[in-house]
Amino acid sequence: MSSTTVVIGAGPGLGMSVAHRFGREGHKIVLLSRNPARHPGYLAALEAEGIEATARAADVRDRDALLAALDAIGRVDVVYYGPGAADPDARPTPITSTDVPTAQEAMSWVYPAIDVVGAVLPGMLERGSGGLLFAGGLSAVVPIPMLGGFALSSAALRNYALTLNAALTDKGIYAGTLTIGGLVERGDIHRMVMSQMDGLDGLTVGTLNPDDIADTAWDLYAKRDRAEAVFNALG
Repeated sequence: MSSTTVVIGAGPGLGMSVAHRFGREGHKIVLLSRNPARHPGYLAALEAEGIEATARAADVRDRDALLAALDAIGRVDVVYYGPGAADPDARPTPITSTDVPTAQEAMSWVYPAIDVVGAVLPGMLERGSGGLLFAGGLSAVVPIPMLGGFALSSAALRNYALTLNAALTDKGIYAGTLTIGGLVERGDIHRMVMSQMDGLDGLTVGTLNPDDIADTAWDLYAKRDRAEAVFNALG
């Protein structure tokens, strides 16, 4: 039986690169994102490479829709969790202005990751195999004041992934995190930041090739020799 990889937060940048990379390894791909209008193009691109793929629409912060989508998929062997934790047209609140509601809003992107794990982990434990990959921000490990509450949620997601790996590594299940600092080419956040360069407070932001990150994601899952890969293109 071929493995099934679910790409949660599938977008034109890293999400699709991960889908292509795991698909080339023979995995069936299920794309899950909140914008179904994009799905036909995504599926056509995967089909052109001979990759079997389907797509489902769900906003990760709609808990019922998210869990229903995962239930409908059935067996899940690998999850990549990488929804964009920002409105592409919104500017983050800096850390000095971050209040409790702002922090709660940022953390609301972490809670779905826990729901996803709760949905897929029992099956993985029963089979004694599986993979859980999370994409988070470099502000989890490097102070970036302008990102405000997202620094808090990035740190929480990173710690969740690393702690899961510690708990699951002897059970045949891998968990790991891609800690990303830079503009991922082709992605929505790349577009957002490029349109707001005047608000970066002098921060120089380099670009990252999503295909390179996806290659690393596969290596993390396949080799299981480390729980984190860090990409830092910030000047």
